[in-house]
Order: sequence, then structure tokens, then C-alpha cells
Amino acid sequence: MPSILLVEDDQMDIMNVQRELRKNNITVPLHIARNGREALNMLRGEADQTKIEHPSVVMLDINMPRMNGLELLEQLRSDPEFVNLNVFITTTSDLESERLKAQNLAVSGYIIKPLSFDSFGEGGTTVDGFSLFLDLLKMKE
Repeated sequence: MPSILLVEDDQMDIMNVQRELRKNNITVPLHIARNGREALNMLRGEADQTKIEHPSVVMLDINMPRMNGLELLEQLRSDPEFVNLNVFITTTSDLESERLKAQNLAVSGYIIKPLSFDSFGEGGTTVDGFSLFLDLLKMKE
């Protein structure tokens, strides 16, 4: 069954994602981790976390405490079990160095916050990531 793992420490950003998913009639389970370490524990079923099924997509914030998004991405890409996860980076920063590092770690897309999926597709702003995201998941009803 399709699901999304959102790795995000900002409550407003979490609520934005939930609202945008609802607006697009996406009703798949949304798992939320507050940092990279918590996300790894959920994926691996470690540190008293219930192991979640492989998510169809990981939406990953870069700037977080304990383990940031790029550190988590490095961990995922070096683990045979998670090397093929579809990961979309979400960030307020548009730093070229971060973008290059993310591309080198095989991200599926790069989304600049605040998150609004309305801007995707028209004129190809940052990434037409959301339509790709939907095609990828085939989640749209």
C-alpha cells in the first residue's frame, strides 16, 4: 500500500503538507518523523519505534536537529534495503551546494518551501515535482 514518510521538524510545515495532500485528494498514510535519527528508527524498527513499511515517497527536510536531511540521505543510500527509496528534498534554502549534494545522492525532486503544489507544473518553477510525485505514487483518486 502506498504511504509517505515526512521527515520534518517544523509543525507549520507538517500542517502545510497535510493540507496540500488533502487538497489533492491523497489519502494514503502519512508517517511523520521529527529528525533523521527518528526516521531511520521508524524505517528499521529500532529504538522502540514500530517498523513502518517501505514508504512510496520520503519527503525530507534538510535543516533538522540530531541528524539533518542530507546525513539521513547518505545513510539511506548506503543501506541496500533503502537505496532505491524515492526521496524528495524540501527546504527553505536554495543553496547550490545543497542542491548538488542532494543530486549526487539521487533525489527524485527538490521542493522549495513554503510548500505549495499549485506552483508545480506551470512554467516549471523549482521542479514539477508534485506531478512527478503523483505519477510515481499513482495515488490520485
